[in-house]
Amino acid sequence: MAAYVVIPMNPEEPRKPNLLQALIPIVVLIGLLVLNVNYFGDHTLDGANQFALILASAVAGIVAISLGVKWAHIRESMVKSIGSAMPSILILLMIGALAGTWLLSGVIPTLIYYGLQVFHPKIFLFATVIIAGMVSLATGSSWSTVATIGIALIGVGQALGISEGLIAGAVISGAYFGDKMSPLSDTTNLAPAMAGTDLFTHIRYMTITTVPAMSVTLIIFLVIGFTYKFESTPGDIDLVLEAINSKFRVTPWLMLVPAFLILIILKKVPPLPALLAGSLIGGLFAIIFQPHLVREVAHGLDSSTTSLFKASYLSVMQSVFGDIAITTPNEVVNELLTSTGMRGMLNTIWLILSAMVFGGTMESAGLLVKITSSVMRWANSTGSLVTTTIATSIFFNITASDQYIAIVVPGRMFANSYKKMGLKPEVLSRTLEDGGTITSVLVPWNTCGATQSRVLGVPTLEYLPYAFFNILSPLFSILFAHLNYKIRRYGDDEPAASTT
Repeated sequence: MAAYVVIPMNPEEPRKPNLLQALIPIVVLIGLLVLNVNYFGDHTLDGANQFALILASAVAGIVAISLGVKWAHIRESMVKSIGSAMPSILILLMIGALAGTWLLSGVIPTLIYYGLQVFHPKIFLFATVIIAGMVSLATGSSWSTVATIGIALIGVGQALGISEGLIAGAVISGAYFGDKMSPLSDTTNLAPAMAGTDLFTHIRYMTITTVPAMSVTLIIFLVIGFTYKFESTPGDIDLVLEAINSKFRVTPWLMLVPAFLILIILKKVPPLPALLAGSLIGGLFAIIFQPHLVREVAHGLDSSTTSLFKASYLSVMQSVFGDIAITTPNEVVNELLTSTGMRGMLNTIWLILSAMVFGGTMESAGLLVKITSSVMRWANSTGSLVTTTIATSIFFNITASDQYIAIVVPGRMFANSYKKMGLKPEVLSRTLEDGGTITSVLVPWNTCGATQSRVLGVPTLEYLPYAFFNILSPLFSILFAHLNYKIRRYGDDEPAASTT
């Protein structure tokens, strides 16, 4: 008679979470965020949301430990998650430095000055989408676009009397259109790599949903422009121009600074050194073109300053890391001529770190995967599969707080499901972009949402209703999938996308 040996389960192996356990930290986080909005209002990012994420992380950690996950593994997962956000944090610091030196040098005031003379208020929002889209398409970076031309457009729009939320929505719409469609964009390269198609097949296929979404976005902003009640008058704009001209030396030579930055980005210089170079050039141009302001800022820091070298060093360094404010007789202009440098980015960095701790803790016990895998049972048709993929990407943008995770994890999870339904990989890659890349900027604690909000100086929830392109893109993707419109399948006349 054969003997059977019963092998006991490894007591060291963590147990798999059930759906209720996986949802507990999410429910706690949502509850805390709702309380923060009700009690702290516009000041939730001053610390309340950060601590809410830490508390939710603690709850996720308790769930993980109850499942047998070791603390060392949880900590390692948190550190790994934070590590993935470090490039974003460093870029954020460089954006703070760039904004400061570009203000001191007169680059941003010059862009505002010329912009007010060129833009008609009624087409400003329409033109903003197009300009931001063109710059982002050329550079492949929504972050660089927002940090450079986006800041200037915010200033121009404010001077025209347009709501900050509307302007930021137009900037975000254009910037993320270009980021999504540019072959230079990292997410545009990442999505087809995860799905198993090639870059240009992916870009061509994205036009099916992207062009309608952008067309509707442009129409909406055009209609808003012609129906908007502007607070400023031509006389007010003249006062703004006069105030800028009285404080800064406005010259076309200052346009060389943003032109240089765009050029080196086009040359595929990585964002971090590119932004550092842009900051340093801005500081140099401040010394050359605005020596009176350099001395003024330095005098405010040290009234005994007499040498130009010391004044230049003090003022440029202050613009890089701290607060500077250029004052004019015009209060509207004064609001535009302030910068908080690197220091002003610290709350946002705190938010990103807290969000990545939460995402890492959730991932350590497989809580995120459990939630998303539970959703898979509803994906039994093309429409429901695309909808589920987009919902999952948005879920990861909210919980893992990183657009790359929102592309990579769903890409791995759903690849076999798309193949089983006979869908070509470009269907998945486009869906990942529509759900992951585009919606990341709409989440206040996501690395994208937190960064763009801080750079533009506009709360995420204030520009969210007006980021029409970012809202419409996933909706068009879902609509076309349910209508089975131009959904590519194996066996269609056109050949399958090559992965080489």
